[in-house]
Amino acid sequence: MFRVHIVNKFNKDRYADQLEQQFRLRHEIYIGERGWTDIARADGREIDQFDNDDAIYLLGITSAGEVVGGSRLVPSLKPHLMSEVFPNLAPGGVPRGKGIYEWTRIFVAPALRTPSRPALAAGLIYCGIQEYCVQSQIENLSIVCETYWIDRLASLGWKPRLLGPVFTHQGSDLVALITDTNTSALNATRSFYGIEEPVLQDLSGQQVISECRDTEQKSAVPRR
Repeated sequence: MFRVHIVNKFNKDRYADQLEQQFRLRHEIYIGERGWTDIARADGREIDQFDNDDAIYLLGITSAGEVVGGSRLVPSLKPHLMSEVFPNLAPGGVPRGKGIYEWTRIFVAPALRTPSRPALAAGLIYCGIQEYCVQSQIENLSIVCETYWIDRLASLGWKPRLLGPVFTHQGSDLVALITDTNTSALNATRSFYGIEEPVLQDLSGQQVISECRDTEQKSAVPRR
């Protein structure tokens, strides 16, 4: 169906077209379908303050170069959605550490969704996230999400834990979660979707990503 590509500040120039596709598809989904009109843009691209050089994108890209799914990770030691916009969701403190990344902006193109059963396209993105985290020694993901994600992630073996109470925001019930990323969660996700092979296109960027994480650690914001 597609492979999941890792796109970061070191290789983003090679993926300029795919990044543009991603932002436009996110706008179609988050503003057009979900009604997040407060972040609508006249240029038809959904971009926020966390789409910067700290962001790591995992993009589902077909052999024809079309983006059909994706997601975003941001180091918890840098400004991110939970720390800057929704710290109230984690009254005990926003989780921070070099092994914790925030996960946001999961999406799948409408044509690849299967309403009557779990979509394989979503499973490929989930597996790509887990594969990348295992390879990069990322141990946990922090998430701001709707409450229905708790059961969904639990069914995949990610062991979601609440960081605080439910908060109603613009008609949605939001929570802050932290989940596991490890081989157990990866294997459970593969089993759930019947995925037998790795989905990441290329892990050759691991060295530069490791160097990036070392730099982030030196400039880390203390855990609060």
